[in-house]
Parts: sequence; C-alpha cells; structure tokens
Amino acid sequence: MKFTDGYWLMRDGVQASYATEIADTRVNDDRFTLYAPVRHIRRRGDTLNGPLLTVECFSPAEGVIGVRATHHAGTVDRGPHFALGSAPGDAAAGKVTRDGSLLELTSGGLALRVDTSGPYRLEFTADGRTLTRVEARGTGYATTPDGAHHSLAQLSLGVGELVYGLGERFTPFVRNGQSVDIWQADGGTASEQAYKNVPFHLTNRGYGVFVNHPGKVSYEVGSEAVGQVQFSVEDQTLEYYIVHGPTPKEILARYTALTGRPPLPPAWSFGLWLSTSFTTAYDEETVSSFVRGMAERDIPLGVFHFDCFWMRAYQWCDFTWDPDVFPDPEGMLRRLKESNQGGDLRICVWINPYIAQKSPLFDEAARLGHLVRRPDGSVWQWDMWQAGMGLVDFTSPRARAWYADKLRGLLGQGVDCFKTDFGERVPTDVVWHDGSDPERMHNYYTQLFNRTVFETLTEERGEGEAVVFARSATAGGQQYPVHWGGDCESTFGAMAESLRGGLSLGLSGFGFWSHDIGGFEGDPDPALFKRWVPFGLLSSHSRLHGSTSYRVPWAFEDGDEEAQDEGGAVAVTRAFTRLKHRLMPYLYRAARQAAESGTPVMRAMLLEFPDDPACHTLDRQYMLGDDLLVAPVFTADGTVEYYVPDGEWTHLLSGERVTGPGWRRERYGFESLPLLVRPGAVLPYGERDERADYDWAHGVTLRAHALRDGATVTTRVPRLPGGTSRPEAEGDAPDAVFRTRRHGRRVTVEATGAPGPWHLLLEGVRADAADGAGVTAEHTARGTLLTAGPGTAELTALLTQEEGGD
Repeated sequence: MKFTDGYWLMRDGVQASYATEIADTRVNDDRFTLYAPVRHIRRRGDTLNGPLLTVECFSPAEGVIGVRATHHAGTVDRGPHFALGSAPGDAAAGKVTRDGSLLELTSGGLALRVDTSGPYRLEFTADGRTLTRVEARGTGYATTPDGAHHSLAQLSLGVGELVYGLGERFTPFVRNGQSVDIWQADGGTASEQAYKNVPFHLTNRGYGVFVNHPGKVSYEVGSEAVGQVQFSVEDQTLEYYIVHGPTPKEILARYTALTGRPPLPPAWSFGLWLSTSFTTAYDEETVSSFVRGMAERDIPLGVFHFDCFWMRAYQWCDFTWDPDVFPDPEGMLRRLKESNQGGDLRICVWINPYIAQKSPLFDEAARLGHLVRRPDGSVWQWDMWQAGMGLVDFTSPRARAWYADKLRGLLGQGVDCFKTDFGERVPTDVVWHDGSDPERMHNYYTQLFNRTVFETLTEERGEGEAVVFARSATAGGQQYPVHWGGDCESTFGAMAESLRGGLSLGLSGFGFWSHDIGGFEGDPDPALFKRWVPFGLLSSHSRLHGSTSYRVPWAFEDGDEEAQDEGGAVAVTRAFTRLKHRLMPYLYRAARQAAESGTPVMRAMLLEFPDDPACHTLDRQYMLGDDLLVAPVFTADGTVEYYVPDGEWTHLLSGERVTGPGWRRERYGFESLPLLVRPGAVLPYGERDERADYDWAHGVTLRAHALRDGATVTTRVPRLPGGTSRPEAEGDAPDAVFRTRRHGRRVTVEATGAPGPWHLLLEGVRADAADGAGVTAEHTARGTLLTAGPGTAELTALLTQEEGGD
C-alpha cells in the first residue's frame, strides 16, 4: 500500500509516524528490545502525548534475525499463525554484545547492528558487508482516511539488487517496480492476482525476508520509494525475519526450516496425468477410450483424473458420483486400472471446500455446525461457482473429521489422490469456529484445507503415498505437495507466464510444481500443444488438462495420425513421457533435495548460478535439478533464444557439445528443445521407460559428461524393489551409490549396493575397458558404453580419445 505522495508529501488523509531515535533499551544475552519514540526527545516534556514503538530483536534460528515492531500491544490476538519450526523468541540462537552505544545481535554469520545514541537505524550485515538497512522511514505506522492502522517497514535496496518470490506470480519475474498484495484470489495466470501468496522474498544480495503475518501483506518493491522494499499490514504489530544465505539455496534452506519442507511425493505421481478436462462431456466409455487410446499408442499413463463433473451439477462438492453417468463407480475404477498397462493406473478426483445448497450434504453440514457462519449466526452463502454454496469450516476439528470421512469413502472405492481446487475466495464478513480473525484466515484457509486432505491420504494410504494437486497455498503450503499453476490460456504467452509463476513459487519455498499442458482456457493448436508437451514433461509433475476441450494427444495431430512418425503430437508425447521415466533416478534425487533442504526441483537459473549476473533475470529457461538446463520453445516455428553458463555442456538428446558462457539462438523441431547436461555431471539414466516407479538402480546407466581431470562425482540412486511406489524403509534397501573419478586418462567407478548390471556411458569419448571381470566396452555414436555385470563393484575405463582430441 502506498502512503506517500512522491518524496515530500503524504497522500490525502494519511498520517504517518516513524521511529526517530532510541529512548531506552532492554538487553538480554540473546535478544534486545528498543523503545523508539516517533519524534526527537529534547526534554522531559517531549516524552508526553506521543507514541513509543517497541521493537524486539531476536533470533529464532541460526542465520535468521527477527524484528517485531509494535505500536499498541493490547490488541486481541485471535490468530491464525504460521506454524514455524522454531517459535519466535524461544530459541537462544542469537548472541548480544554491547560496546558503549553500539548493540549487536549475531546469529550464525548474520548480524544486526544498532547505534543507540544516533538516529534510529538498523543495519543487517554478513561477511563484512551490509545486506540491507532500516533507515529513516523504515519502522513505523500510518493511519488512512478510513481509520485503519497500518504497521509498516522498509528495507533498503542496493545498486543492482533484484527481488524475487512473493509466491506464484505471473507478472515479470523480477519484482522490482511492482506493487504486490499478498491476498488469495482466483484471477487466472494472466493477471497480477495470485492463487499462491507467500510473504517471503529473496534477493540476489544474499538474504531473504519473511513477513510473519498470514493476512494481507502489502508490498511496494522499489515502487513507492525506488530504493526500498516496503511492506505493511493492517495491524498494530509487524514481525519479519531476515534470512541469511549467502547463496539462494542456503536462504531457501533456512526459510523452509522455519516454515516446513515437503515430504517426498510417491514415485508414481511423477508419471503422466491425463484429465477428462473441465466441462467436456464424458462417461465411462469416454474415459475408457482415453486410457485405451494411450495404451494403444504406447504412451505410458500414470494417473487418470476426473474433473468436476464426476459429481452431479449444482451439487459440488458432495463426494457422490453422478449415478446417471457413473452407475457403478467401484467397478468402473477397477476396470480402468485393470485395462491400463501393468494394471497400475492411479485415480484422482476433483474436490473443493464448498458445499452446494442442492446437495444433501448442505443440510447435514449446516445442522452439524460444519459450515462457516455470518455474525448473525446464519450460514454464509453465495451463488458464485455453486448455487447457494457454503464453506466448510476447517478451523473446527469436528468439521475436519467430517470432511475426512467423506474422502475415506472415495478412497475405499478406489480413488488414490485428490485435486484440491479453489480455496481462494474466502469471505471476511464471517465468524470462524475457533474465533480466528477473518482477515488473517482469508489467506490461511487453504493451509487447513490442503492439510486435512493430505493428512487423510497419509493415514489411509501410508507414509509416502499421499499426493494432492493443489491450486491455492500460502507460506508453509509446500508441506502438502503437489501444486499446479491454475487457469492459463492456451497461448504461447500463457505458457511463458506459467513458467514465470513456477519459478517464482520455487523461490518462495515450494519444491514441486506443475501446470496444464496445452493451456486451460481455449483450444491449443497442434504447434502450441507440441511445444508445451516437452515443457510439461520436464517439470516436476506433468498433467494434460483443459477447460472445454480434451487434451488427449491424438486430438492435436496435423492430418493423418498414422502417417506421423516424428513431430506429431502422439510421437512427441510418447517420447517425452518415456524420457521422463528414464530420468526418474535423477529426478527423484532432485525431489529428495526439495524434501531435505527446500531446493525446488524446477530451479530459476539464479539458484544454480548465483555468481553469474547473466542468470539473475532469466525467466524463459530453468534448471531441472542440479544438472539439466531446460529452455522451453515458446514459438510455433521452433525459434528459441537461451543462455548457456560457463563450460562445455552436452545436449542430452543429440549429444552436441555447447560451450558457454553466451547466448544462443537456434531452431528446433517438435521432437526436441534445448536440454543441456551440465559440464562434469554424471547423470543416472534409468533402464525402463514404461513407468515412473521401478527399481531405478537395476540396469542404470551413468552418463558422464565432460569430466575434468581430478574430479570425483558421487551419484546416489534410490532403490525401489519390485516397482513399489517409494523407496523401502531406511536399511531395507539402501541406495545404490556410484563414485566416479577421473585421473588423467583413467576413469574409475566404484559401485556400492548396485542390485544388478549397470553401465557407464562416457559421452563424446572413446575408451577401452581396463582388465576386469565382467566389464565390456562398446563404441557408439554417443561415446563409449561400458557394461558391468551383476555384482561388479568397480569399473575402470582407459580414455583413448576425447571428442575433439587426438
């Protein structure tokens, strides 16, 4: 929210007060409190008739410093609150030192410095340099003509400092110059509104900032004061944390340690999802024809999704199959699973947190007190989306249990997971069961909704088997994966804005993200569909979904489908689905990083190359895990511009060597796109391509790219014995571990826990196998392939010629 009118004036009716100096302090070993008047105190009388701000400074975790500024402390705190890993102020992670008028709070490598004798200033430093400052207008409050009280803060921006994050936002990737409201809205991907609002941003200068407020947070990112990031809340207190890195990955690790990290989704969820689409006509025969059609065309299918109209019109969400269309849901689901390749198809159904008045569940929920009510005691209702719908009150434990029981009924029928749609349009003129503040609950509601569904799946299906396909979220929502990008148009522009949203969400602490392949609104032409498919299947999760038209690949063939060998929609979908399955040993390693450290699977280039300024603004390409660079093609004719960081990269599909740093402009057919392997990477490539969940270590190929002399690379491949959907418990089937070392012309791989044969492909290199039992060498167009038989613990290759060498 903007309070000023240019540099000198305030907006009409706005009155602002800012901390001016420090009148007193309270110092403890691990924290201190500043008492700051909003005017200069020259004599005793100046202490009368004026505000005194209380500014508490503490450290909830190493490398994190919190600031809580309060005007009036007597307000009623009705919640909700973000659940943080360390309660603010409880952990003794900080250490305070005092030298005369100088106070310093340190936490890890981060420090907050205050000179209590001068004007009010806060300075955050690390590694001998200033990260950001709170300056003259940096702590205060403003009242607006409507009588509202807004607490505000400003943090300085350095020259060249760029701001990212604040949730899944589809506006320009770099937030500088933008005004952003953290307020859930169902605005599609073509607007400044967002489904996933997260009051956390990070910069390219080594720190992030989390505003610990679940309600509306208004940001001016270098927009009201161009050298400041301002954030404000309509409250008497504003609390925020400075999160030190120094690298972007370390910032995310510390931030997600506070707000939560995702569990690993089941391995089967990484396969291809196919939907009925939204308002299309479908019954069991339609759905069966889609599943059969995918099998007949050799396109592996992991999950089939039933969108809204699996239920009767006007009755969403009553968890009951439309009996006129699906008279035998249990039998239908059984038949669908049996008809799929391998009998391992999973089923997803659409749900939302609303109950329509026509549904019998409305009366039941209202009678039991499970619907949100207005202050006069009546049930809150409106006609948008579903006629007369009410909203389930997830602040009530009984309502949550009631809703979970409805889900259990569907799970008993054969449903495996849920698409948790909506949850953004939450009213503020209501009374919640637990007395929560309606303004704070507006954004937070989705947390309760997704948690209820995710925990029910975990209870019923077991640890590691739960997955949702969620649209709305806020800080901490990453604990309930997966999330998708919402309603986008079927255009190249929307494809690009979807990627911006996903990269922004990844920089906001979310590890897993997807989007509607082909776009949601409209009918994609074949060129758009075929360009979107590789992007979708080189995302963490992949779903074909639309609004008024189907997204089966054969609907997008140019001419005779059977005449399409390469470049047709079916061929492209088949190739990239199977490629993703071959990449699962690698992708699951990236998924583990999301679960263990908060690094997303799909990564803005900034995350992997923070020291390369050319990567700081890139939003049309990304890193998929540590070692794969992906540049989706956003043109029908295949023209693409992308940036290659330093080193000799290898195109995964063609074997071409690409040398950076530098920009490239190329043209690709529909069957390819820029997909480059990082120099020095050893990429585990699975043996099977017909499903996502198999024993990835059995028959794995280690694809070594441009190994440098002296390099050692450790590759861990999770074990999934028998095609189970998640690795066995620790100790039952440990990872297969491969250590690849190069010394001169000798490349050695040591294997531990490899369950069967395995391979080493030296990309672009000719080599011979050193003497060793059970190892063979084959010279191929891509390089030398060495094969180690079952039980082989070590393989050594002798380089005879490197690509471009003698």
